[in-house]
Amino acid sequence: MENVIQYINSNLEKYIEELKDFLRIPSISSDPEKKSEMLRAAEFLMSKFSEMGFENIKILNPDEGHPVVYAEKNVDPKKPTVLFYGHYDVQPVDPIELWTSPPFEPEIRDGKIWARGATDDKGQLYTHLKSVEAFIKSGVDLPMNVKFIIEGEEEIGSPSLPKVIKANKNLLKCDVVVISDTSMYDEKTPSITYSLRGLAYFQIEITGPNRDLHSGTFGGAVMNPIQALCDLLSGMKDKNGKITIPGFYDDVLPLTKKEREGFKKLKFSEKAYMKELGVKELFGEKGYSTLERTWARPTLEINGIWGGYTGVGAKTVIPSKAYAKISMRLVPNQTPQKVEKLLKAYLSKVVPKSVTYKLETLHGGEPALTPIDNVAIKTAALAMKKAFGKEPVFIREGGSIPIVVDFGRTLKAPVVLLGFGLSTENLHSPNEHFDLNNFHRGIQCSAYFLNEFSQVK
Repeated sequence: MENVIQYINSNLEKYIEELKDFLRIPSISSDPEKKSEMLRAAEFLMSKFSEMGFENIKILNPDEGHPVVYAEKNVDPKKPTVLFYGHYDVQPVDPIELWTSPPFEPEIRDGKIWARGATDDKGQLYTHLKSVEAFIKSGVDLPMNVKFIIEGEEEIGSPSLPKVIKANKNLLKCDVVVISDTSMYDEKTPSITYSLRGLAYFQIEITGPNRDLHSGTFGGAVMNPIQALCDLLSGMKDKNGKITIPGFYDDVLPLTKKEREGFKKLKFSEKAYMKELGVKELFGEKGYSTLERTWARPTLEINGIWGGYTGVGAKTVIPSKAYAKISMRLVPNQTPQKVEKLLKAYLSKVVPKSVTYKLETLHGGEPALTPIDNVAIKTAALAMKKAFGKEPVFIREGGSIPIVVDFGRTLKAPVVLLGFGLSTENLHSPNEHFDLNNFHRGIQCSAYFLNEFSQVK
């Protein structure tokens, strides 16, 4: 391994220049006008795999959606196989006026690389390409078989990828899936994310009278849909932050004593958290810490509410309709399908007869969990310790990456979330950046993982 690490250290500047070329491609998947740029980003990756001597380099979905790039390097059928996943598409850059430097003209400042996609996910993805290359070009035998699958639709919900995985499950067969699209706990603490929350997202429509009414003529005679909606939403939580939908917590996998003790050791500062958010008090489910609430407990949040007149001045109206968008973050053992059934049953009982309702399901994704005693997680922790010089902590994340579940379920392989980014690096916001020290250590960590996992029996 010494030659591999030395090669990585000696070629870091070259890797950074290559990453700049990758970041210059405006691969915004949500913009139809960027279709050619999406193809250019896919071709950039395919050319890098070709330079490394990979085989079977191809696009798995040539006729649908943005390209899903696949490549493999087989060294010995008796050795284990890792499948690296990442995405080359990026978020839109608006508002452009808030960027210090142009989003697709990478700059190095303060030891960081600034550009759209720097941390989400081009920079993190590129660590794995360069770790594999370090073995190949340093003359050290690649210790295990390597496969890559890299999509261009993660930022728009990965509509094509689940079908691609199912259609190619034999091609993608592996012993472990490694994904670097998450964050470390903080800049000084290497971390292994072992669980993500799922998501169930709905829109509720409440209808009262068959048309908007004059609030003077009809006020006091009919139920106002906005009032009914507010009462309904308010009743979904009690004063202690507990969700009141019957059966909602039945399937929740409780935190273990070991997990709760591990979270306490992180010495999370609620005071600093409140200061950063500009609030004077926190609120959440009683009996749990802030980290437990945001990482490992289910939630229900109102994401939007509207109805009636919202223009300038006054308009005395009782609206015919009112709407709300609500999302529920789910934890292991909960499913969007079960939660939807519970919500429908709840609405059928609590919505007053003075109005009618319609529930629309907008999005759903299952939670993910890889136990921390899994050999793949243990190996990742060892690799992180070697690269970062200290023991990593085990964390959960409150967000969702639905494709993680698809990989685990279809390929029957553990999924390791090996993140090198930071939540403070403005992913999805202006001035996105990636710490180059973590880029460097990420390449080393990936190389150590390949070496260590190849020896797992």
